[in-house]
Amino acid sequence: MDKAIFPRDKVCAGWITPQVIDELEIDVDDYRAGRTFQPITGFRVGLIGGTAALETTYDRPVSFGIRRCEFDHYLLQRSNARLLLGTPAASIRREGPQWVVNDSVKASMLVGAGGHFCPVARTLNGATTPAPLIAAQEVEFAIDPQERSAFTIAAERPELYFCQDLQGYGWCFRKQEHLNIGFGRLDAHALPKATAEFVDFLKATRRIPATASWRWRGHAYHLSGPVCRQAVGEAVMLVGDAAGLAYPQSGEGIRPAIESGLIAAATIVHAQRHYGRERLEPYARQLQKRFGIGPAVRLLSMVVPDGMSAALGHRLIDWPWFVRHVLLNRWFLHAQQPALALS
Repeated sequence: MDKAIFPRDKVCAGWITPQVIDELEIDVDDYRAGRTFQPITGFRVGLIGGTAALETTYDRPVSFGIRRCEFDHYLLQRSNARLLLGTPAASIRREGPQWVVNDSVKASMLVGAGGHFCPVARTLNGATTPAPLIAAQEVEFAIDPQERSAFTIAAERPELYFCQDLQGYGWCFRKQEHLNIGFGRLDAHALPKATAEFVDFLKATRRIPATASWRWRGHAYHLSGPVCRQAVGEAVMLVGDAAGLAYPQSGEGIRPAIESGLIAAATIVHAQRHYGRERLEPYARQLQKRFGIGPAVRLLSMVVPDGMSAALGHRLIDWPWFVRHVLLNRWFLHAQQPALALS
């Protein structure tokens, strides 16, 4: 059940790592036929308002750009699931051994996958938890063939630019003939001003045309951390952003969503139709083990003690070794973590 009708847009930078391809057993040749699939072999990293940016290159693709409207629809069709689209979950209640949604749909097991505002998450957790919250804005559009020369962003090299106070970052990402521009920040109240400064910076550095304009789409979601949503209840589990699993350093949520979904599915199968909380608790333990839910680094602002983070963070962004091996390989690509293996 989803209130959207697929294919639909999703606020997301939109790239997946090789581990995700392995986990979902995606036939790349099949997927790229008629869909966007942009190999990424490098990154450009700098500060908003800075005079220089550091370029890091790899000898192989380390990620692949996708469009969420295509990617999500592809997975939905491949699942062969029974669908109830264009239908929001307006009411959820427990009735004996079953869940009843909208007074019409009954199920013995409920999985919430509706992001930060997931109605299943609200049913399980009540009020929003005080976990770290990212507010983000994004736009994705096809580049006019007559204006392609005015966009200087290389298709194989996404660009990441951090705020001067290191409380957020913006990105520019060209996916073949589409461009994705976005900005996320821990301080939601400062988001409009910081986003405007980011766009002005892109224009001033001639990354995008000076006349470029668009309407933003926005969303918010929790980062995983010491305080996060309860992910398991009686015959109910949460996955992805509904459980607050986005990586704390980068804010990325695709891989945690996919992996938590796979772990949840395996847990449900192993429960053998007995969905008491004790039979579902292994899911929560696996989330803890996989994502290390607990005290975590939150963007670059938490790398060093308060009062020193901005100055030292700026130096780290100028250090090629740190950018390649820590910021990119560990925090954005999670290259050190192999694909999920389920027994």
